[in-house]
Amino acid sequence: MDFRLQTLTPHEAASLDADALILLWPDAWDRADAARADVLTVWGRQALADGDVGAEPGKWLAAHRLPGVRPRRVVLVRCGDGSAAAVRKATAAAWAALEGAAPVRSLVLWVGDLPAAALSATVLALAAVTYRYTSTLSQPKPRALQTVTVGVTEADTRRAAFEEAVAIAHGQELAREWANRPANHSTPALLAEAAQALEGRGIDVEVLGPKEVAKIGMGAFLAVAQGSSQPLRFIVLRYRGAAKSVPPVALIGKGITFDTGGISLKPAAEMDEMKFDMSGAASVLGTFEALARLRPAINVVGLIPACENMPGGGAVKPGDVVRSLSGQTIEILNTDAEGRLILCDALTYARQRFAPRAMIDVATLTGACVIALGHVRSGLFATDEGLAQALSAAGDAAGDPCWRMPLDDEYGEALKSSFADVANVGGRAAGVVTAAKFLQRFVGDVPWAHLDIAGTAWKSGKDKGATGRPVPLLVRYLLDQATSAAAPAKAAERTARRRRG
Repeated sequence: MDFRLQTLTPHEAASLDADALILLWPDAWDRADAARADVLTVWGRQALADGDVGAEPGKWLAAHRLPGVRPRRVVLVRCGDGSAAAVRKATAAAWAALEGAAPVRSLVLWVGDLPAAALSATVLALAAVTYRYTSTLSQPKPRALQTVTVGVTEADTRRAAFEEAVAIAHGQELAREWANRPANHSTPALLAEAAQALEGRGIDVEVLGPKEVAKIGMGAFLAVAQGSSQPLRFIVLRYRGAAKSVPPVALIGKGITFDTGGISLKPAAEMDEMKFDMSGAASVLGTFEALARLRPAINVVGLIPACENMPGGGAVKPGDVVRSLSGQTIEILNTDAEGRLILCDALTYARQRFAPRAMIDVATLTGACVIALGHVRSGLFATDEGLAQALSAAGDAAGDPCWRMPLDDEYGEALKSSFADVANVGGRAAGVVTAAKFLQRFVGDVPWAHLDIAGTAWKSGKDKGATGRPVPLLVRYLLDQATSAAAPAKAAERTARRRRG
């Protein structure tokens, strides 16, 4: 889908050749300058005066062949105070009003003078509601919408926010696409090919197979993969936007392309949704797609341990003890607690090879997180206060919120083992926390955060499918870090120029 940003008045928006026009109407417009007499403003004011459209965000009024308006279909939609949340709701409602009739291939979306956060929100909301999965359908119905002209009162001051939103939308769609694919169309090898498709765009990709992983000593990762006929892949992505000497941020995404639970087999009901267990990996791919488009001044490493968790004849058994890359031994009490096993080796690899400034792992790790937080916020654990605050702020700004959870040392007591250095589970109580405490053992002194996205990575029921979260949070965080890192360098450069002058 092609998004375009353009400076437009309502009159100019009404004159564009398009199938439809969405007019976002904030409460402030109810008191707009009465001298404005363009056809859209007059029509909207009259509808409000007649009580034909409610005041709540998402309430809409549609018209066909409105005199003086070139797009044949127009939807006025209330967006309340113009906040990002209100605009998201309004955009989704307006598109629902247009959907189901003749296809809309070209759209004018008039945002006016709403703030940059609202502009970003409406771009992401429109991309989300128009996404269509087609990869494995014999008669797919692809997205009809091809071009979107976003009209604002001043394009130059909104362009940066617009370009960021478009890049995030593309990244989120890539994440949704790969998480939505059935496991036989999203094997570890195919996931590696998806990563390799990003090469040549400022991103380097390295893919390791079982022999290389065994040579390195990733015993925990190998243990999870050994029950499947699909060979594992360890995917390493590198984006270099800053000097080589600048330590990178490491993103580690859980890539279980299908999770049966292994010998600790899951119940059959809804097991098909375990294709979404690689949503953490998909979100790392989506984040790198956005980085390739935006090219921020930051170095980022992405690590994806990808494998299936199957109950084959060679599968790891409850009670088995394996040696991780860190040298710590692990008693596997439950083979369905496999995500933490592949992540612990990836965390160790990131720390040892890249000496990152921060590590963030992203995983559909525990059903306990869904019980704790539902499907609204991702769970956030962090060893560093600054990292936790930055991720929380990024999530709030991006409309992709998280909630910080505890990491008290006492929770780690549940992971004690008589036969290894640590057990991989600690019982049902505080399961989301003990999973994070397990991972914490492998991060050393590197600032680390863990995002449990089990409740936010996909939806069930009639809206079943991947959400692409937390791509918006991760991209916003990285952009904020690039900006904060660039500020001291620019200040030093200005000081040096003054001294030279």
